[in-house]
Amino acid sequence: MKLRQILAIFLVICLLTPMTAVFAAEETADRRAVIGADLSDEQIESVYKTFGIKRGDIKELRITNADERRYLEGHVDSSKIGTRSISCVYIELQKDGKGTDVQTSNINWCTAKMYISALATAGITDAKIIVTAPFEVSGTAALAGIYQAYEDMSGKEIDAVAKEVGTEELTVTAKLAEQLGGYDITELVNELKLILDDVRNMTDEELRQEILKLAEQFNVKLTDSQIDQLIKLCRSLEKLNPEQLKEKVEGIQNSLNKLAEAKEKISGISAKLADIFKSIGDFFKRLFGGAKTA
Repeated sequence: MKLRQILAIFLVICLLTPMTAVFAAEETADRRAVIGADLSDEQIESVYKTFGIKRGDIKELRITNADERRYLEGHVDSSKIGTRSISCVYIELQKDGKGTDVQTSNINWCTAKMYISALATAGITDAKIIVTAPFEVSGTAALAGIYQAYEDMSGKEIDAVAKEVGTEELTVTAKLAEQLGGYDITELVNELKLILDDVRNMTDEELRQEILKLAEQFNVKLTDSQIDQLIKLCRSLEKLNPEQLKEKVEGIQNSLNKLAEAKEKISGISAKLADIFKSIGDFFKRLFGGAKTA
């Protein structure tokens, strides 16, 4: 009887042991950690655990709330930005064509898909990225950290307009997802990017009808206000080179597909874990229920 109890408890402990998803640290100089300036040493240590590396292993940059506000003010409510710099980023550049891989932890407003798409708009592809914080935050400010790290590694500044539009895209898709009950509208936005050459020749009313057609294809209902937000975003996207943007969007499709596949696998694993926990619960009921009546 004791052996059965020990084995059951051991199994529960194994299942409950937290697993942090991290990237394997590769030997490369093209890596950076960007840490929110308002974190304590203890919080920074917890962030590095999420990164899967030790502090000091790679070059560390700091980002302040003022840095974040330079990009975000005018795009997102001040409450989302806050008054402290909390979001942290690990970024590792990859070879051309490797794609962009984003993982998030304690980020409750922006999804990995949103980051990948917005970064492509800003001109950043082929990178491994972790966005995290010691507690839950919106995650919008992390984009400023990614920009900072990318420029530090590449030695050149990202086009200012591209950065601005990438930031606008991230905040608009996050806002719409919140309004639509969690529905990620990134795919619809990417479809608009692919036809940007046509979009720039459309009137606002023609563009509205095009957005409604796409919304129907993606089985999502949009209000007039939400369509207005997408029209405004399209007009901002028009400032970019349509052919280069189309190339970037096509280049991230593989990354987005992998993300969707990973999400399906996680859903399947979660369902299996639920079954396992139910089995364990039933086991304990039988085990201790039987012991009580003995």
